Amino acid sequence: MKKVVPFTKARETSLYGSKAVGLGDAARQGLLVPPGVALSGDLVEAVASGEDKAIEKVAKAIAALPPPFAVRSSAVDEDSAAASFAGQHLTVLNVHSAADVPGAVREVWWSANSDSAITYRQRVGLFTRPSVGVVVQTLLNPTVAGVMFTENPVTGADERVIEASWGLGEAVVAGLVVPDHFRLDRSGQVLERKVGRKRIAIRSLPNGGTFEQQVPPAQVHQLCLDDAQLVALGELALQCEKAYGPRRDIEWAFQDGTLYLLQCRAVTTGKARSEAPPPGPPPRNPVAALQRVQLFADMDRRQAEQIARLLKVRPFAKGETVIMEGSGGAAFFLIDSGEATVSSKGV
Repeated sequence: MKKVVPFTKARETSLYGSKAVGLGDAARQGLLVPPGVALSGDLVEAVASGEDKAIEKVAKAIAALPPPFAVRSSAVDEDSAAASFAGQHLTVLNVHSAADVPGAVREVWWSANSDSAITYRQRVGLFTRPSVGVVVQTLLNPTVAGVMFTENPVTGADERVIEASWGLGEAVVAGLVVPDHFRLDRSGQVLERKVGRKRIAIRSLPNGGTFEQQVPPAQVHQLCLDDAQLVALGELALQCEKAYGPRRDIEWAFQDGTLYLLQCRAVTTGKARSEAPPPGPPPRNPVAALQRVQLFADMDRRQAEQIARLLKVRPFAKGETVIMEGSGGAAFFLIDSGEATVSSKGV
């Protein structure tokens, strides 16, 4: 049945996908989430196919939501502990009017059915056709945003790791800046502060879409989170662990001094840390790999480590095709082992 419901009523993962149900859980437990609605997978497919009744149903559901909107995927098996589809499914930000939402929903649906997304699904052992729910929610205009891990994703230490930058959090998620880096213990005590290089901020355009705004020079190397904000993030980490369990990957934003939860998902894991390491040479060092590139050769180790934190290690199958979709920003690929053919716009 084609359904669209407020977050607080999104309970069935098989209908609305994991992201929508996670936001619904958060809203029901009193965590502050930007208002929004969840579209079931069959409704999304109907909207993508241009069915008038489906489009009208969505328009009616979002009529009470204040624009602009963020339109994000919420596939049934998205962002589990075994697989994260970050970067595979498109997010459409700053959809300026309700009339533009169906087009954004269609874009998200197509991205989830792209060659790149299907190949990724197969690589992680998912061979069924995806059921793609969608969330539509009011887009914030944050002063600062970013990500937080409730456990150190690199060392496994029992501490919070926070990365933050000015403006919308996509600057951090997409690796467009070297974000400020913080570590907190479970009590909220700050263990480390490292200032980044936040030369741009992603901002909303007046008539829809986003742009990269140059950050004033005084703010490029200025920490973007104060002590009170770090305390609030530490409390949010505890709340999310209580609601969802340990090892969470959290997206958050501050708007007008208020902290909002944008997403809380399981940290993607490969093998359990208790397993013995595989035989053969150890994994390659991303810092050492970076320093072999001429662009980064003159950087000191601390600078290289800051950039290396933005890199995602990604093994590829022989003959695999990977398509980078979406707009804005740039991509940097460092092939440390093996070889690949890279083309632009299919050429």
